[in-house]
Amino acid sequence: MTEAKQQLSENKMGTMPVGKLIFSMSVPMMISMIVQALYNIVDSIFVSMISEQALTAVSLAFPLQSLMIAFSTGIGVGINAHLSRALGEKKLQRANRTAASGLLLELCFALLFVLTGIFLAVPFFRAQTADPEIFSYGVLYTRIVCCGSLGIFTEITFERFLQSTGRTTLSMYSQLSGALFNLVMDPVLIFGLFGAPKLGIAGAALATVLGQHLSALVAILLNQTKNPEVKLHAQSFGFYPELLGHILAVGIPSTIMQALSSFMVYAMNQILISFTATATAILGVYFKISSLIFMPVFGLNNGTVPILAYNYGAGHKRRILRALKVSVLTALGFMTVGLLLFELLPGLFFRLFHASANMLSLGIPALRIIGLCLPFVGFSIATSSAFQALSKGYYSMLVSICRQLLFLLPTAYLLAKTGVLQNVWWSIVIAEGAGLFVSLFFLLRSLQKIVAPIPDDHVL
Repeated sequence: MTEAKQQLSENKMGTMPVGKLIFSMSVPMMISMIVQALYNIVDSIFVSMISEQALTAVSLAFPLQSLMIAFSTGIGVGINAHLSRALGEKKLQRANRTAASGLLLELCFALLFVLTGIFLAVPFFRAQTADPEIFSYGVLYTRIVCCGSLGIFTEITFERFLQSTGRTTLSMYSQLSGALFNLVMDPVLIFGLFGAPKLGIAGAALATVLGQHLSALVAILLNQTKNPEVKLHAQSFGFYPELLGHILAVGIPSTIMQALSSFMVYAMNQILISFTATATAILGVYFKISSLIFMPVFGLNNGTVPILAYNYGAGHKRRILRALKVSVLTALGFMTVGLLLFELLPGLFFRLFHASANMLSLGIPALRIIGLCLPFVGFSIATSSAFQALSKGYYSMLVSICRQLLFLLPTAYLLAKTGVLQNVWWSIVIAEGAGLFVSLFFLLRSLQKIVAPIPDDHVL
């Protein structure tokens, strides 16, 4: 028996106690994603030291940058789910072909964003601001990030290969290498420390791109040396419509789900800027701070998807249900902590970004209102892992459409008509509360239609 086949028959995702397994796979990703969230916060703090216009430019660039991440991680979810399922079914050749097909898809989308940075950065910012300083900062930042997108797409792909076989600690090493590089190089390139050129906002973008390329290189090396179950051979590459379809069936809904966030932020910025430009900066600060709270839950989600997919492929019914229960309860716990932080420390968060008195007066009540929705969001994120692993990724997409389009934007628009800025923040709470019930409906449907018919094999 080859090393790969032996490891397939003994993979920990089908044997290790579920609670221990989830935390062993999720904690490394939580740590790396928390570090990345800290980087994003520190990056914005450094940018805010350039000027308030620079911080506003980065906030306005956020939807397009998020869209790039949506495509890379969305397709990555499709790769992860079907690669883990193929491994659970002990289909090694199918697993390798899935990996190769996923890599080609990611590279195609990377090229798309290079073209976006070249041709669409100017009209994107022209549609949002008439301030020449914000415009110039935003175009420069966006072009660098988009034209360097090969790094993030390659990084995400090879990290998903590691995660699909349960090697999340190695994935953590890859993510940490780039995040720590960013943390060090940000002030060096922004302010011209240690003899480096003073690049300003371009330095922030360049540090991000270089960090992503470093993470990609580390992920490739770790796959080549430490991940024998997934190998990219020349014969693995080819046109496999069935595999591409499987990846896209899960990946596109996940991508749309995340891309909706980009559209939502763009639309919310347009609603908020009708009150004051400071309101858009407040929303930007919220997303930076909330990322620190969301990232552990996203790490939990990334660790749970391959576990659910593997045990679904292997037919381990009890392990599926146990993993889902642990995931949901843990997500709710994290988000409850986040709720307390938003209620107790909103002023501290804004002072990190050199907030003016006006921003503090508007932002503190805003964070306290928005914080009420965090447990609702935690449930929706946790249940999305089940939808993705069970090849029902479009359920996640429908939930996101309801939360961020059908519920949020119309409510925000109507509440903005009252002429009171604080009322607009309540639209986020209302939308997430309604979204929880939609998530619950699809979860119960998935359990009834997919999990319940699986024979009980008594594997715990």
